[in-house]
Amino acid sequence: MQKPLTVAYFTMEIALRGDMPTFAGGLGVLAADIVRSMADLQVPGVAVTCLWQHGYLHQEIHGDGTQAYSDIPWEPATILQRLLQTVTVTIEGREVTVGVWLYEQKSGDHIIPVFFLDTNLPENRPDDRLITNHLYGGGQATRIRQELVLGVGGVRMLRALGYADVGTYHMNEGHCAFLTLELLRERDFRDENVRQSCAFTTHTPVAAGHDVFPYDAAWKIAGDNLPWHIKSIAGEDALSMTRLAMAMSRGTFAVSRIHRQVSRKLLRNDNVDYITNGVHHLEWLCPEMAALFDAHIKGWRGRPQLLMDRARTVPDADLWHAHESAKKRLLDHVHAATGIPLDLDRLTIVSARRVVPYKRPELLYTNIVRLREVACGKLQIIHAGNAHPHDPFSQEVIRHMVERSKELRDCVKIVYLPNYNPELAKLLVAGADVWLNTPMRLHEASGTSGMKACLNGVLNLSTLDGWWIEGYEMDPQAGWRIGPLAQALDADDTRQIDAEDLYTQLQYQVIPEFQYPNRERWIRRMKRAISLMGHFNAQRCVEEYLGKAWGELPHPGGVLLGWK
Repeated sequence: MQKPLTVAYFTMEIALRGDMPTFAGGLGVLAADIVRSMADLQVPGVAVTCLWQHGYLHQEIHGDGTQAYSDIPWEPATILQRLLQTVTVTIEGREVTVGVWLYEQKSGDHIIPVFFLDTNLPENRPDDRLITNHLYGGGQATRIRQELVLGVGGVRMLRALGYADVGTYHMNEGHCAFLTLELLRERDFRDENVRQSCAFTTHTPVAAGHDVFPYDAAWKIAGDNLPWHIKSIAGEDALSMTRLAMAMSRGTFAVSRIHRQVSRKLLRNDNVDYITNGVHHLEWLCPEMAALFDAHIKGWRGRPQLLMDRARTVPDADLWHAHESAKKRLLDHVHAATGIPLDLDRLTIVSARRVVPYKRPELLYTNIVRLREVACGKLQIIHAGNAHPHDPFSQEVIRHMVERSKELRDCVKIVYLPNYNPELAKLLVAGADVWLNTPMRLHEASGTSGMKACLNGVLNLSTLDGWWIEGYEMDPQAGWRIGPLAQALDADDTRQIDAEDLYTQLQYQVIPEFQYPNRERWIRRMKRAISLMGHFNAQRCVEEYLGKAWGELPHPGGVLLGWK
């Protein structure tokens, strides 16, 4: 029998390595940083996810801006260890066998086992073998099957592996909520006996991002996995995975302070708390900055909170030299990938993220005349970001950006880098001068890419949303804001206001500061940005989870008020 666990961390996706396409985006990246910090802090815990054969895709951008995508081949046996244990989950009335693979996340002598569930086994029917094939692939029926494997199969696998004593089952998004059904079965179908052992984090600030399944499909696929009182805990009209997770948890958490406000309204639950996300400092800091901190901030590797007070002690010349070295690596990559040479001494703005409407990726190009006035000869722009192969909006955005790069090439160099992935992200967050983030307010739950940029001394220029509200309040000199906190009357008005403010900030604040003699003021801001990461790191995030979610909570999750 295994030792007791403080937490079993369930997540649909996780980005532990760039050569393991077991993730699609920020949710998986965040999960990996949490697990890394669990290892650093020697938390007795494990993580449970699925062995996706196909997660994120390889992106190719053609000269006309159109894109092509292909799967990233990988062989799990070269990275993971297949274990002998198997369990079964009843899906559509038949027994589906689930196997498991092990990845060990190590920090010193401490290990967090990460268990990858797999249905691609010879004893399963061909269609059942495909359940863990594509992350978020297929329609609602496929999603229900996948979430049964993760939730019900995950708890059963922990038992098969010898983990009977688990303090908290943590659900990283509603995809994991079926784990509560297996716990109900184990605990005599008493809700209170399950609730005391579960915690839930929601990452999605819009209703469309929450899984809701029709009951006819849920009954057909999940069958007896669903308890007799499922409608009282998951919704009368349809099975809401978010409502199920909230109803069966002793605590529900948003991922930033403003996201708590949004979630309380969206989920109709006034007891939603929050723990602002953080990033793993050792994973996302570039080698040049790490060497600099080793020389001037003793102990920062184990105690990233030291950055808060001691970043200012780093010599200006050494900090700028480290930044220029990281910037040169990025510009060399740009040249190799696109054939376009960029200038090391020119202000470099980077905007890199998933291409989705709420992130407003084209805000910078709202007024081309105004952009010319601001940017000509003064800055260069690097974009990156993947569009879903079946999303025409996102595909068109990238094509527009490539067209604009040609339209503006006499004035400002603009490049769009293909194949946005964690390795490219590390180059971007270290080599930029300014990290541009332009989401619609109240739509960015957290936004950890800006934290990774701050860690490397890169200055944020961002809408006041997600984590940046907290960061900007903590130190307004660590970057710049775009627009006010309050929203305008409609989306078009907001876009126009924010676009003009973006141009104004660039013209009168950002560019002059970068051009100031000897860059003294810019370097001062860089140190203040790094100081923020004494707080916005994943170690602090895990410590808050230990206190608020994985131990004794001061209050229960609260009464649900009709979330559908």
